[in-house]
Amino acid sequence: MTRPTLRVLTVLELLQARGRMSGAELAERLEVDRRTVRRYIAKLEELGIPITAEHGRDGAYMLVAGFKLPPMMFTDDEALALSVGLLASRGLGLGEAAPAVASAQAKLERVMPDKLKRRVSAVDETVTLDLSRPAAAMDNAVLVTLSTAAQTKTRVHMRYRTPQQSLSGGDVSERDFDPYGLAYRGGRWYAVGMCHLRRDVRSFRLDRVQSVEALASYFERPAGFDALEYLKRSVATLPRAHAVEILLETDLQTAQRELFSAFGILEWTGECVLLRSQADDLSWYAEQLARLPFGFRIVKPAALRTAVATVGKRLIAMAQR
Repeated sequence: MTRPTLRVLTVLELLQARGRMSGAELAERLEVDRRTVRRYIAKLEELGIPITAEHGRDGAYMLVAGFKLPPMMFTDDEALALSVGLLASRGLGLGEAAPAVASAQAKLERVMPDKLKRRVSAVDETVTLDLSRPAAAMDNAVLVTLSTAAQTKTRVHMRYRTPQQSLSGGDVSERDFDPYGLAYRGGRWYAVGMCHLRRDVRSFRLDRVQSVEALASYFERPAGFDALEYLKRSVATLPRAHAVEILLETDLQTAQRELFSAFGILEWTGECVLLRSQADDLSWYAEQLARLPFGFRIVKPAALRTAVATVGKRLIAMAQR
């Protein structure tokens, strides 16, 4: 928080505590001049704080009789962040998200001045967020329990439903699990950590978790572990029909901007960017390469060169029509 903002709030606190203070007293306490005090008072009035000013030699500032400061106050930027955050939460697969968001908005509106309330309503009524795709609804208690366990490094016991492969809806297995972190990706919530059943790091979709409870055991999280980065890498390196290696003739930042995260693993070689990934459909892969604004060299597979050549011939033919 900036120093001027702190001083504005200090004026409010002093008026609440003293009830009545002159401009000279406020200026002395804040170590500013009276003109600056008047600016602070004007700022409080913009925030919806009702202040009465008595003019004259013995004049003073005071809060309107009966006014009580709401338990929370927000700047415009803070209110915008809260509004967009509440809007986004509707599409994050949280259970009972709609009534929870409506209740939270109602509580916030009760403590906001009218000007700020109108801005929050404008965001809610006019802004639409595209969160990839509809997410599967999940139990909020699972998210709370696992996030708390990840924070406190507490092992949990988890009942988990495997992907549905038959009309039975999948089998349910039990395991102890050290949750290193949680991430939201592609319309799903995931917990990532050490699975003691498989004895390896695994990711689990939260909408498939049947139950979870904390145990009286603790674990150490690997230093710098990033749950979202693990998910990206696991998707990009999932074994498929073709292992792909390509040298991209650009810098790492540009490559990251042009290629979506699940496309592959990018590594700077000192001269260019090495792309490693897996693919089932080389024709689709060739089309993605064709749209890149920089050159590239295919290391493997050889069949990808043929697929790229086919795309190139098709584009040339279309351009010559």
